[in-house]
Amino acid sequence: MTKNEAGIWSVTTPPAVPGFHYYWFVVDGVQVNDAGSQAFIGYGHPTSGIEVPEPSSDYYLAKQVPHGEVREKWYLSKVTGDWRHALVYTPPDYDKSTSKRYPVLILQHGSGEDETGWTRQGHANFILDNLIAEGKAKPMIIWMDRGYAVRAGAPVTANPGFTSQAFQPFGEVVLQDIIPTVDSSYRTLADKQHRAMAGLSMGGMQTMSIATHHLDKFAYIASFSGPIRPSPFDPKTSYDGAFADPSAFSKQVKLLWLGAGTEEKEIHDGLKNAADALNACGIKTVFYESTGTAHEWQTWRRHLRQFAPLLFQ
Repeated sequence: MTKNEAGIWSVTTPPAVPGFHYYWFVVDGVQVNDAGSQAFIGYGHPTSGIEVPEPSSDYYLAKQVPHGEVREKWYLSKVTGDWRHALVYTPPDYDKSTSKRYPVLILQHGSGEDETGWTRQGHANFILDNLIAEGKAKPMIIWMDRGYAVRAGAPVTANPGFTSQAFQPFGEVVLQDIIPTVDSSYRTLADKQHRAMAGLSMGGMQTMSIATHHLDKFAYIASFSGPIRPSPFDPKTSYDGAFADPSAFSKQVKLLWLGAGTEEKEIHDGLKNAADALNACGIKTVFYESTGTAHEWQTWRRHLRQFAPLLFQ
């Protein structure tokens, strides 16, 4: 940046690609947010953000259609022993059709973000509003939770990494807290045929780790840019053999979805190879690639737009 005679600092950057971008300033070595920007949870703390419009793309913007609501839900966790916070999208007709019950999508954020990411950065509520108004997606409840958990009484340690062991406490939250809470608090269709789980990046990894070990709970599973672990993928042994019997898996799961942006090459190729291997062994797997996008919200918005219409059909 340079300072002019009036003491105003300014800089001109190269054009940014369309989509949502985090940014910050470094002032005398200290990272600070832009006072002229709202703050979004990214990189593990409140961070400035800016939206660069994508030409001729309004599927994630508010339109003059019936809108659902994004509600806050606090609940006491049996697993962690503390109060947890979730955001819950209810579809436009939820308060009018008071006898109607709805399927549920548990939708998870990525590392360094929190439960607000899918609505504030991802605009998941507007994506679903628009899809429902167009008749392309069934009305559904979306539960968005904080993807971090420590068992009650367990020591808080540094990030243990993206391993199945690291995801186990949150998996217990999903099974023991989230599913019972959403089913008791909202008018849900409380069975696996009407329950899906999906997530981006870390949330995609959590989804694969949790859902493949509990196929009695989820009929729809999706990972948006969630790296396959361990790599390389082996259909016979990965995820503790969840895919070892293709026929049995296919009877349990109606939709398995993997995908990434073409510009996040390592993650993209790993997921593509896994999808190819699964299809080759008889497990129908949808692979979706977002052309020209990297590990970013534009990739995940596109995934949700394409994934949601396939749910609960």
